[in-house]
Amino acid sequence: MQGEQGAGHSPHHQPARTAKLIVRPQASPPTHPVAWFAAAFCTLLWVAIILGGLAVLVVYLVFRPRNPRLEISSVTLNGAYIDAGTLNADLTILANFSNPNEKAYVSFGYMQLDLYYRGTMIATQAVEPFEEGRGESVLRTVHMISSQVPLPGKAADALRAGAAGEGLSMEVVGSFRTRLDLGSWLHYTYWLHGRCRFFVGAPPNGSLRSSRCTTKH
Repeated sequence: MQGEQGAGHSPHHQPARTAKLIVRPQASPPTHPVAWFAAAFCTLLWVAIILGGLAVLVVYLVFRPRNPRLEISSVTLNGAYIDAGTLNADLTILANFSNPNEKAYVSFGYMQLDLYYRGTMIATQAVEPFEEGRGESVLRTVHMISSQVPLPGKAADALRAGAAGEGLSMEVVGSFRTRLDLGSWLHYTYWLHGRCRFFVGAPPNGSLRSSRCTTKH
């Protein structure tokens, strides 16, 4: 009986208790005013950049600005000869400055034309400032004189042959301080650089045979 009673009684098991760890979130420190100021400044800066870009796009779409152009209308080579290895030359250029813009005026401030022969600058001349209306072209006569300009041996030989033969190949390089007037409230000032290669007949009355010009920002 005792054995049966011992077998019939089972030990009483208590349920295991699980310990719970409660983590309370710590309050974040208040944002420093400098951080708020930096965030606001960056936001305003990006807004200003975006609005500025949109304004530039609108101006471009409305006015469609294009660069003025330099072209050579005529050239007269009055004289060119070599004396003791130096060049003496007299050249007259009729330069054409055109404004292709139909909605913008153009003002030329500082203007200079340099004359080159085979990579050597042989003359330079300033041009008086002027303004152009919309779609207008202005002609300017530029008198270029070379006086005792030293030339390398091969260039001097080529000039003698060209002056006594069919003519000479030369180059004019121009630098222009240019301002576009896009209405009365917006002006855009920048530098333009023109380059014209031309072939002129032999002196004393050599005339323009061909020319090719480019004008870049």
